[in-house]
Amino acid sequence: MQLGTRWTSGDEPPQAVPEALRDGVRAVDATIPLDQLGQPRPRWTLTWLEGKPIAELDTGVIVTLDADGHAVARNDPEDGFG
Repeated sequence: MQLGTRWTSGDEPPQAVPEALRDGVRAVDATIPLDQLGQPRPRWTLTWLEGKPIAELDTGVIVTLDADGHAVARNDPEDGFG
C-alpha cells in the first residue's frame, strides 16, 4: 500500500486524486451536513492498493473505482456498520 495524501471533507480534492474518484468523493461530501456547533469536518485519506486509488473518510466511508472506472462509495465492513 502506498500512502497518498489527506484533505478535509468539503475541500477540493488534491490533484493526486484521479478525476473519477474525485466525483465520488464530491458526491459523498455533498451528503455530509455542516455541523451547527462548528465541529471540524472529517478528513479523507488517499491510498493506493495494488495500483488502485482508494479514498477513505474518517467516518468509514470508502470510495473506490469499479472495473469500468466509475466511483463506488461503501461503508468499511470493519467499522461495525457494514
